[in-house]
Amino acid sequence: MKFSEIDENSWPELQNYLDTCLIPVSGLTGGEAPWEATMKVARAGKWLAALERAFHGRTVTMPAFHYVSGSHNDLERLDQLCKQWRANGFRYIIAICGQPLVLSSELSADLIFQPTSEVEEPDADYIRKTVTDLWRSR
Repeated sequence: MKFSEIDENSWPELQNYLDTCLIPVSGLTGGEAPWEATMKVARAGKWLAALERAFHGRTVTMPAFHYVSGSHNDLERLDQLCKQWRANGFRYIIAICGQPLVLSSELSADLIFQPTSEVEEPDADYIRKTVTDLWRSR
């Protein structure tokens, strides 16, 4: 589900089932032309779609974290969001980026999905298995 599909009254009963927070990371730097920004956001959406389709009913897609230059401050802000969403009741946090970024292994996300090259496509089977393994391990 998308965050915008959940209202205040339905959240308490849905929260037990929607235990996984998805955080799309666009990886914009601010130096992109509009068409480049569109492509980066769409690419993150393509990687995100593999998770949303496979796990609709257990995940909530939160608003995208768009600007990440790779600086320590950017990663620290993303880490704080992960921690806040976990404190708000999400058991699992998954960050998804559509382009190769240096997302620290110290990020408070349980999983990070991103390509290793600009042309790599998401592997839906691998993503599905990895998330399922995460859920089974806890």
